Amino acid sequence: MTTRRQVLASTFGAALAGARPLATPRQIRAFCIDFNWYKGVFAPPGHWNAASPEEHVRWYEALGANTIQTFCVSCNGYAWYKGGFVPPQPGLKHDFLTDVVRLGHKRGTLVMGYFCVGANSKWGGDHPELSYGVPGNVYHIPFTDAYLDYLARSMTDAIRRTHLDGYMIDWVWNPHDKLRVKGWIEAEKQLFTQLTRVPFPTEGEPQPADKLAYERRAIERAWERIHEARDRANPACRIWLSCSRLNDPTVQGSKMLNECDWVMNEAPNRALLEGVRKMVGSRTRLIQNLVGWPGHDAKAFLANPANRGLDFYGFAEPRDTSLPLPVEEYLAKSEAAFAGKDRFTVNDRNIATLARFYRELR
Repeated sequence: MTTRRQVLASTFGAALAGARPLATPRQIRAFCIDFNWYKGVFAPPGHWNAASPEEHVRWYEALGANTIQTFCVSCNGYAWYKGGFVPPQPGLKHDFLTDVVRLGHKRGTLVMGYFCVGANSKWGGDHPELSYGVPGNVYHIPFTDAYLDYLARSMTDAIRRTHLDGYMIDWVWNPHDKLRVKGWIEAEKQLFTQLTRVPFPTEGEPQPADKLAYERRAIERAWERIHEARDRANPACRIWLSCSRLNDPTVQGSKMLNECDWVMNEAPNRALLEGVRKMVGSRTRLIQNLVGWPGHDAKAFLANPANRGLDFYGFAEPRDTSLPLPVEEYLAKSEAAFAGKDRFTVNDRNIATLARFYRELR
């Protein structure tokens, strides 16, 4: 006779099996159509709200990407899926992330989400006492207890609802010093004392050693909550760190670098990637970004045979269509045809190279 416990266990096991992430490819070939940005600042809520999951997945497939990085919650603080804890992008036409996961999985493509840890315009606007305003282009949130509760709940909810394969964490930094010029907000002063047991100075800044200890502990504690939230929702879901300063003292030798499933060097400098090899876990995948910064030169990087076996990624702000140029256009023209120096054209030139590499045309 089948017991109630056995039925529940069987149902729970089936649910987990259905949500189990796809296997990591032999070589990660990832790309992100970046909904975070519009004209140099965070895209307003609802921008690109009519983006078609089908058109986006077809674009990634044409590029030759085996890993799609799209969004759980973008920097404006609104979600790209419906019915969750975080309100969706205003006017969101499709259940975008959930549909991209479904369509991507039909093609055997990994789908990774995204959370901006250090910046969230909605959080800043809703909780002015816990944020250095809403600057729109820089990390501005101290990692207070209240914020980490919110972030962890957001992550758990997205994992359970969308069945994604993992998610990128970006801007895992303390508030930018330029925001503290007029003084630290009270919430961060209290957090400093909470984490260091050192009273915040009555005048001026903390001593450099105390400040570094505080910022390292704040990031470590944020990572612990992120890791715990993932494990609670689905331990098989990957966490992917994007970092532009892998040599920064606040993250060097950190638990985050050691425990993340994937770690990416966002900057063009490969030396940053090599510098963390001994700091990451034995199973951590190291990824090099090739598109997104004016300093990236994908063609020159891939011309070196020693570089071609790495795992790769690229990102680009979409045009008004919510997509970059058609992949057919990138392949029909030579890379040199994209000769401008503006950020769109530099990205186009690098995407043209990346498409050829991902599709194994060179």
